[in-house]
Amino acid sequence: MPTSHDLSGLMKFLGRDEWRECFEEVFNEHLGPILDEGEGEFEDLAEILGDHWANTLWGCVFEDFLTQDFEGEPTNVVDEYLKRRGWKERAQSRAYMAALRSSVMSLYEVSNVVPGSSFVARDLIRDSEPITVSEGSATKTLKQWDRLAARIVPVMGKNVMAGGVLPFTPQATETLFDGLRGLFGKRNAKKLPAIKDDELQAAAFMFTLSWLLDILGRVAGPKLQNTEGDEIIFHEVRFPLASGVRPEDIAARLSGIPAFSQADSKFWNWLEETPKAGSKTKAVATPAIDTTMDNGSLALGNVDLKGRFLHLSANSAARATRGTALIQQALGDLVRTPLTEITTVEQMKAERPREGAEASRSDIPPEIAEQAIHEYLDRHYLETLDQPVKMLGNKTPRQAAKTTAGRQKVADWLKYLENQSAKQPGPTHPMATYSVEWMWKELGVHDLRR
Repeated sequence: MPTSHDLSGLMKFLGRDEWRECFEEVFNEHLGPILDEGEGEFEDLAEILGDHWANTLWGCVFEDFLTQDFEGEPTNVVDEYLKRRGWKERAQSRAYMAALRSSVMSLYEVSNVVPGSSFVARDLIRDSEPITVSEGSATKTLKQWDRLAARIVPVMGKNVMAGGVLPFTPQATETLFDGLRGLFGKRNAKKLPAIKDDELQAAAFMFTLSWLLDILGRVAGPKLQNTEGDEIIFHEVRFPLASGVRPEDIAARLSGIPAFSQADSKFWNWLEETPKAGSKTKAVATPAIDTTMDNGSLALGNVDLKGRFLHLSANSAARATRGTALIQQALGDLVRTPLTEITTVEQMKAERPREGAEASRSDIPPEIAEQAIHEYLDRHYLETLDQPVKMLGNKTPRQAAKTTAGRQKVADWLKYLENQSAKQPGPTHPMATYSVEWMWKELGVHDLRR
């Protein structure tokens, strides 16, 4: 028996001569720019992304096709199918098809998730009130403040999501918004222009392309590079401490290095220093991978005191060389000649835990560990409120919160922090249980937490 959202009958219509070319036209609008540039086929995308995402992309194209009016007779596939075959479908299926006929793809922000039941969706493009969406399976993995490109349609008294749903990262969101500003307003404008439903309906292909450009940039590159254009090769440089040297002697010297930010008594983050005026960054042609701190600073590596060794970790040979020079200049004869261990990405992927090996267990009670981590995060984020953040245009959160436009950026930044915390491995992870709600109140933007 067909389900209430079964579109198999409609899909069979694609084999009819009058619709085959129409579907290919929509398909090429969505995926042609990507496939043509790489001289590839849709099967190549499936190999890169996996069958699930390939099927999702096809679904996005198909749902857009259902909204299209073409020249000649008949003009729309849904109208024609319901006229000829609608009597075979259940009432709920007919209502779903009719809703898709006039549906609009948009970008939604997720909140108030009730696993297995529903979530609240706020349209980030159109000025409308948030709506409650009835959804079963997807709500089991959705997290607070996730962003989804989707078609949400009313069916017999409930709002439901269509099948073509794409998760959007902040980078994909900015790509989409930049494209929409260029299409309907000014590309360099700070906010989106007012976009009518019929205009947004015609721009459905931009959601697919923005998502594809983002994900292909992260998974399909020939080699992994950091943001400075260096190939990712992990370096562990170990400096033996000289005889008689105490850990506090090392800590005192390292604290004098401006680029080293001390996280605790034995750990430092090596952060990118403010570029000098007129300096140029290396162009990176392939996908770039790096670690960014919560305040937007780029992490070049880290330094850790372990017993009688000082460890420097960096993700490229160039950074390892620079970091080694910084440490040797600051420590001098406090350390001996370092030893370097190199691990490639391929070697790291090939490593597997020993079969039957048990994970090490901490002797610290979970509730004590959680309290300690939460106290550290309180101190860390309190300091962050007075530090420049890249997501806020290199303004501090307190500075940004003083303007209307800045307050919205601060709200987006706080939502990003909450969303990343919610994606921890388990719900009891100390990061997952930490709440930044106090920051919303501290910055005076709690009214935007919706």
